[in-house]
Amino acid sequence: MSNTTPRIDAPVAPASAGTEQHGARAHSDGGWDTKVPVQTRSERFTSADVDAFPAVTGREVNWKFAPIASLRPLLDGGLDGSAYPYTATHTDDIRLDWAKRDDPLVGAAGLPEDRASAAAWTAREQVLTITVGGVDPQRASIIRGHMGSHPRAAHTVIVAEPHSTGTVILGGTGSALLSENVEIVVRDGARLTLVTVQDWDDDAVHVATHFAQVGRDAFLKHVVVSLGGGVVRVNPSTRLGEAGGETEMLGVYFADAGQYIEQQVYVNHDAPHTKSRVNYKGALQGDGAHTVWIGDVLIGRPATGTDSYEQNRNLVLSEGTRADSIPNLEIETGDIQGAGHASATGRFDDEHLFYLQSRGIPEEEARRLVVLGFLVEVVQKIGDTDLEARLITAIEQELAGGRHEHGGIA
Repeated sequence: MSNTTPRIDAPVAPASAGTEQHGARAHSDGGWDTKVPVQTRSERFTSADVDAFPAVTGREVNWKFAPIASLRPLLDGGLDGSAYPYTATHTDDIRLDWAKRDDPLVGAAGLPEDRASAAAWTAREQVLTITVGGVDPQRASIIRGHMGSHPRAAHTVIVAEPHSTGTVILGGTGSALLSENVEIVVRDGARLTLVTVQDWDDDAVHVATHFAQVGRDAFLKHVVVSLGGGVVRVNPSTRLGEAGGETEMLGVYFADAGQYIEQQVYVNHDAPHTKSRVNYKGALQGDGAHTVWIGDVLIGRPATGTDSYEQNRNLVLSEGTRADSIPNLEIETGDIQGAGHASATGRFDDEHLFYLQSRGIPEEEARRLVVLGFLVEVVQKIGDTDLEARLITAIEQELAGGRHEHGGIA
């Protein structure tokens, strides 16, 4: 396979230099000893070496919400990075191969910025490569199951060749203790949809970091669907580094009692006339259900003519839940088309319920319709009819108070 995208090297000194601690760095103004948080995602330390990162304590900026005790086996290294079992269906112009750990494609889209990602990167032995080519639209579905209960690492590289069009669905089912890195390279003029479906069993722990590079006049639709798993943390980042690049980053999640779901989303506008839309929606039901969404958008100095908007909405369905939602926007140039962000967390809209009940719909059915309509607005943007139908069915089963049958979505 050819690789025309340059590697991304770590932009700052290693953590061992003593300039950073717990996601903070020393003041550069006047030699102050005080530590201040690294607020901009682009300024965070990156490295492919797990030993370059200090041990995670839970006090770090990017780990402060996470249940560290559950994640500990994935943070301390020693992961199994061998090839794992999967089932796949795909059209002719999508190639799936196992590649060696030093394949030239590895590192084309980004480098780890936290210890979990670096641990998986260091442990990788085999890399699953997915290449989308051809003129006509292509589709592939890859389902990982039977991962086992021991700590595993996975590394996937997805490449959309120039001017290709494709949809890749990456699903997870069954039990797992998994940390993975997913690299996405969308070459010039290509259009790629990537949907990841976290449909793990209730005891699963899954940490994922996604890195995307979008080429000139290319488009990436990135969708995160998280319904299953005890602890699920998916952090996608997209760099729009060529003129005319565009991304739509979507998310749908439903947290049940005791379930933790986290997403840290980052869009880096680093070229003129780029566009991004971020829209994540979630629902929480049951004691101890906890969701975290952190959205970072950086409009860099080269990114004149940028058009960007991000939002997160959460619907609370019962007592005892918690939704943390933090949008961040940084603009380094005044020459843009527009930029904005929004966040909201609330309960049912009583007016919606009253409207439906006034037309003879029972209260429970009215509640189901309101929640379903809230989440389906994002599901219907995926663009894959069969997958959308299965997701709607799974959400309806969640709303009915019982877990859906795992493994039947992707």
